[in-house]
Amino acid sequence: MKEDIENLNFISNPAVVENYLLLEDLGVNEFIDKLNREIKTCKNLLSVAVDIFNKVTIDEILDTAVLKISDQFLPFFIAFIWKPEQNRENITVRNYINRKPAEIITPIESITPFESFFRAFPKPVAYDILALPENEIDLDVLKVLDELNPELVVPILSPFGLYGIVLVGKKANVEEGYSADELFFLDQLMSFLSQAVQNNLHHEHSVRDVKTGLYNHGYFMTRLEEEIARTKRDIMVSSLMVIDVDKFKIFNDIFGHLAGDRVLENLAFTIKQTVRSEDVPSRFGGEEFTILLSNTPPETAWMIAERLRMAVASMKIPWEPPLPQVTISLGVVSFDDQTDASPDEIIARADAALYKSKGNGRNQTNVWEGGRQVMESVALLEEL
Repeated sequence: MKEDIENLNFISNPAVVENYLLLEDLGVNEFIDKLNREIKTCKNLLSVAVDIFNKVTIDEILDTAVLKISDQFLPFFIAFIWKPEQNRENITVRNYINRKPAEIITPIESITPFESFFRAFPKPVAYDILALPENEIDLDVLKVLDELNPELVVPILSPFGLYGIVLVGKKANVEEGYSADELFFLDQLMSFLSQAVQNNLHHEHSVRDVKTGLYNHGYFMTRLEEEIARTKRDIMVSSLMVIDVDKFKIFNDIFGHLAGDRVLENLAFTIKQTVRSEDVPSRFGGEEFTILLSNTPPETAWMIAERLRMAVASMKIPWEPPLPQVTISLGVVSFDDQTDASPDEIIARADAALYKSKGNGRNQTNVWEGGRQVMESVALLEEL
């Protein structure tokens, strides 16, 4: 109470009032208000950056960016268009309406036509500006975006050039356009977004096999060690599947290495379509693949392996001349908290089951059953 009275006395002091009016006339108060708004914006941007960089997947990064943009101003839609790989022309598109992912109405095939413009003018711009004759952007490209009717086009720039663009619709709740402060917020947010997406892709490239897009050998070994420790900690059963393409040498030797590459790419795609989201599919090396099945008993692992085997046996790979039907042999091993085996020993057991599948005629799945199976499997291979 005493403090409130003192504050009131201070505010009503004639000297304070007189100087306040002087500061008002000089524009100092307005300048201080402007600085306070900028400080608030910078704090907000710092919070946004922390949230974005804490996300693990591309989807999480984009979802977070959409929420942050919508918190500032609610656009009718936001569409992200970017190149996952700088050396390739293919692009990825994500569209959001009312904060939720939605199908984009008119897909765009390339962001290359925007490259020179945003190199020269690396800022958010009104969509109409892109259509000006001096910008030399192909009008056919812009027509693809006309149905979306974006208000703004925001570049996502990397040190190597244009990484992507963001289309932002008109504000849903007001008629007026975007203010200078809002454009500044978008520009800075896109800097964070660009770095977060690039960091994510760099990480993905470090753990992915280039040819197939599956996880690479190093990442698989790390995850296998973690899974062994997890089975002991959580008292559960997990499984490992090893896959080998039957008579793969035929594809390379008779049809050429490009045909062999096509087989591996199609097999990888089928693996991705067949396994569960929590599984870890990887290219172990050459034509051999592995799938780590967390919290999966041998019966379930065998069913997953058989589902994959049948899916591969029905694969159609366009090629001239037509390729032989691709088949695979599989070996499965399970391990739990009682399993006293290293990662290499567990892989050897899965390989033994795989060798049995090969020795028994290929295009089948076998589950590791015990130590004698290793000797039996090697003997079968020697007979081939």
